[in-house]
Amino acid sequence: MNKAQLIDAVASKAGLTKVDAKKAVDAFIGVTANSLKKGDRLALVGFGSFSVTKRSARTGRNPRTGATIKIAAKKVVRFKAGAELTAMVK
Repeated sequence: MNKAQLIDAVASKAGLTKVDAKKAVDAFIGVTANSLKKGDRLALVGFGSFSVTKRSARTGRNPRTGATIKIAAKKVVRFKAGAELTAMVK
């Protein structure tokens, strides 16, 4: 499912117009991104939680040449599915 399909699904499920559903989806994405950018954790009970973790610097290998390269440290977004979401998917 892509973003347009998500907007269509939200609009039909919630009884909203596509314009209002797009605003809601865009607002959710924006609030989530801003929250994670600040380093906060976003938890949606039953669905899951989004958090930011630090990945430390490490050495890797270029698969084409076999040369050793340094991979810089960076922050990555993690999602942990909640129990209800996990049960629905099973």
